Amino acid sequence: MKKFLSITLLTCLLIACKTETKETQENTQDVLPFTQLLDNYYEDGLKLNPLNATMAGDNRYNDQFPDVLSAAYKTQAKEHFTNYQEALSSYDDASLSDSEKLSKAILTWDCDVNLQLLESKKDLMPMDQMWSPHLMIGQLASGASAQPFKTASDYRNWAKRVDGYLTWLSSAEKNMRQGIEEGYVLPKSLIKKVIPQMQAMTVADVEQHHFYQPIVNMPDAISAEDRQAITAEYKAMITEKIIPAHQRMADFFAGDYMKAGRDSSGFSDLPNGSEYYDFAIKYFTTTTMSANEIHELGLSEVARIRSEMEKVKKQVGFTGDLKAFFDHVRTSKDLMPFTTPEEVIANFNKMHETMKPTVNELFSLQPKTPFEVRQTEAFREKSASAEYNPGSLDGTRPGIFYTPIPDASKYNVYSDESLFLHEAIPGHHFQISLTQESDELPQFRKTLWYSAYGEGWALYTESLGKELGLYTDPYQYFGMLGAEMHRAVRLVVDTGIHTKGWSREKAIAYCLDNEAESKAGIISEIERYMAMPGQALSYKIGQLKIRELRAKAEKELGDAFDIREFHREVLETGCIPLALLEDKIDNWIATSK
Repeated sequence: MKKFLSITLLTCLLIACKTETKETQENTQDVLPFTQLLDNYYEDGLKLNPLNATMAGDNRYNDQFPDVLSAAYKTQAKEHFTNYQEALSSYDDASLSDSEKLSKAILTWDCDVNLQLLESKKDLMPMDQMWSPHLMIGQLASGASAQPFKTASDYRNWAKRVDGYLTWLSSAEKNMRQGIEEGYVLPKSLIKKVIPQMQAMTVADVEQHHFYQPIVNMPDAISAEDRQAITAEYKAMITEKIIPAHQRMADFFAGDYMKAGRDSSGFSDLPNGSEYYDFAIKYFTTTTMSANEIHELGLSEVARIRSEMEKVKKQVGFTGDLKAFFDHVRTSKDLMPFTTPEEVIANFNKMHETMKPTVNELFSLQPKTPFEVRQTEAFREKSASAEYNPGSLDGTRPGIFYTPIPDASKYNVYSDESLFLHEAIPGHHFQISLTQESDELPQFRKTLWYSAYGEGWALYTESLGKELGLYTDPYQYFGMLGAEMHRAVRLVVDTGIHTKGWSREKAIAYCLDNEAESKAGIISEIERYMAMPGQALSYKIGQLKIRELRAKAEKELGDAFDIREFHREVLETGCIPLALLEDKIDNWIATSK
């Protein structure tokens, strides 16, 4: 998931808020029930991160877009995490239930890593081609995402939020200019990808502009008077604010920022970059593994998966070597059977229908939140990966699996079954929706995202394809191996780029040698790792831990092992650090014997 998961580091990891003063908290914490503390943490978090509220279907803050780069915001964030960190020490574990103990451990972790994040200087590079708020705001501007456009008030809320976004955009330029002075700049290859994203928002014909789409789809329920006024307001907003601001940023990226851009690829070439990468490993994998440990694990996994790929190559009768088989899979017209995006979407829906009879055999816990497959919006499709966007907490907005289809005639289907399992069902849609629907979890845990757990679960579910009636075609099974190889390769190239001096080109070559992704796709992926160090490690680290825990449970419980109950145990907690998940499964095994 980018998911949000799709989500930018500074916007999504700084889940901060304006809190009570320390003095007030000290005066009340003696009588504050632990559940109330957890609820306060959630509510306070929404006040300073209103985009999280919108994504959760909470519309109280739809007119707000905080400048997370400002000194005032960072001060509030630090106070928030520090105050709650200190408050937690007042609660004795002996007075808490098992669920509350887990919440306390999670909250302790969350405060700790976010305080560490605030000490970094990554916000001197606040924009890139993959994770930045300008991409999120573009999704919301379409009128087909989480931002509601049902009433005149909704339309005016969005106009105010856009003003906040433009303030952030100005701060981003200021930070990047400071980054130039201090040696924190993006590689040139990434800068090139941001320029067209900015230019896409400078379309002169207002009625063809992306930000005009909500006007095109304005509900009939809005009065004629409001309709006329809002239309005029949006035209002025686009002409006088949106277009000039994005043109200025496009010029900045193409001019001063490109001149200052790095030729190197990794964070080790930035001031304190190695220290930041160590933190990124901790944040994204929720482990204490070192970069070298992860690199060696990646090499081992690549070798193991290659041997499985050789078996499939032999099964289909291909006589060349594995690299030639990769080329065959990439270019085979038989694996590009579609001519329209609608056919691609229909194929995913067909997979869903195939799985439905067997899902109950693996999952006793299933979500109620509806689900849809959609094509990725055109403005970001060329640089986007397939992703899942969560539904609203109340279930009224569906979970959405977005897949980019820039050219349906070149769309290769060989990995689509594993992709659906990962992004949709039973991957991100099950895991995130069940968390949001839970009556047992406190609110703050319903919107937490730890990549090692969330992406680890989604990658683990790819291995369930045969149990769910998929992978009957050897090419689709090879697609599953390819997807797993893709995540194993990440362990090698991400650590290689950021700690071993690997160039962008060396990382691309390594991927081409070991996986069947297209060259264009591999380039996009490598540049993704360059932009967000450590995030790509989380998938395989999390998957391997869940696999390890399942194997342990199967061995120790024998005939008493129930896969439905194992999956319930993993899913019912929501996103948690891997060490806490391991403790939970160990306790379940012990009580199940």
